[in-house]
Amino acid sequence: MSNKDKVENMDQSVSEPQINEEELNDVEEQVEEISVEEQLNGDLAKEKDKFLRLFAEFENYKKRTSKERIELFRTAGQEVIVSMLPIIDDFDRALKELSKSEDKEMFTGVELISNKFKEILKGKGLEEVGTKAGDTFDAEVHDAITQIPAPSKKLKGKVIDVIEKGFKLGDKIIRHPKVVVGN
Repeated sequence: MSNKDKVENMDQSVSEPQINEEELNDVEEQVEEISVEEQLNGDLAKEKDKFLRLFAEFENYKKRTSKERIELFRTAGQEVIVSMLPIIDDFDRALKELSKSEDKEMFTGVELISNKFKEILKGKGLEEVGTKAGDTFDAEVHDAITQIPAPSKKLKGKVIDVIEKGFKLGDKIIRHPKVVVGN
């Protein structure tokens, strides 16, 4: 056998692999199915994430508006109550002056009206900020009008006199007590 014949025989024995056209189409369809399935799974995951974020945002919105509504109801009458605080001050001044007079029936009548008025406001959440002479001055609670030399060393940095009462509505101070502080 000549070299030429050997080469021809080798060429015939090393032929290209036979791939069936049908098998090739099946493999291409599987690749397409996998990529479509992966794409759909990816899209589904994105939509689930979007839904969860939207749901969480809506829950936060509901909580926030609920808190705002509760706060609004709690302090809805704050403006009206603040405008009535001078009336309380006037009642206190009137009772102080009437206690000096000899007309005890008038004093008792005004005192009853004053107490009824204060009880109604107390029912709406108004409380007096309890400040008296000798209390330690707190800048977050008290409003210092002036400072005077302390009559004794014990009263240095303390409240000497309360000029105007303070009030709070719920937990919020709506009028700070005006005080004189010793230095």
